[in-house]
Amino acid sequence: MKLLLVEDDAAMAQALQLALERRGFEVSHVANGSEALQCLRHDPPDAALLDLTLPGMDGLQVLHKAHTEGIDVPILVLTARGAVGDRVLGLNAGAEDYLAKPFDLDELEARVRVLLRRHAKKDAVLSCGPLTMEVDSGAFYLGGKPLDVTPREQALLKALIARPGHAVAKEKLFRVVFPMEQDIQFEAIEVVAYRLRKKLAGAGVSLVTLRGLGYLLRDDEVNPAA
Repeated sequence: MKLLLVEDDAAMAQALQLALERRGFEVSHVANGSEALQCLRHDPPDAALLDLTLPGMDGLQVLHKAHTEGIDVPILVLTARGAVGDRVLGLNAGAEDYLAKPFDLDELEARVRVLLRRHAKKDAVLSCGPLTMEVDSGAFYLGGKPLDVTPREQALLKALIARPGHAVAKEKLFRVVFPMEQDIQFEAIEVVAYRLRKKLAGAGVSLVTLRGLGYLLRDDEVNPAA
């Protein structure tokens, strides 16, 4: 999950970037509004943390311009401005949430994750060729028709369709498909993959085995088999 941190206080930015990276986020940092707007335009993150008091173009101006240009990045305002009026201005300008300094890191992380989940629902379909998945329900469709899969097949497909065209290690898939099931043999993942491969056969999407690496989903129209 990529976060853009817009903060002109170097010490605060360094501490916050390190803390968020320790919590699993990929954080890039800029120190002024102009750079922030360029990042939002040309390398949009999954979410942005924006200070209001910035040199040159301040945070409210960034929010206004991003909103006017239709930039679809959820923005959480981080600022020492604690007045109700400033919170209202930030939210009206396009921010999706507001957190006044000083703040608790656990609360910040929780709010960021809520923003990311809420934003994901705006684009709640994953796809690989004719295969699609509704993120909220977990339902799969093949060529627009419901695909009948077992819970284990669904778990395997979810992990693969999240990164179509990229290999996912068999060990990772085993943990996803058979969580907390210590009596299951490791080779059982191959049985699940075999059944799924049969259900997808000839439909324009393939479950491919990469020996020594794992499995991937392939859009056959984009990357036909050799």
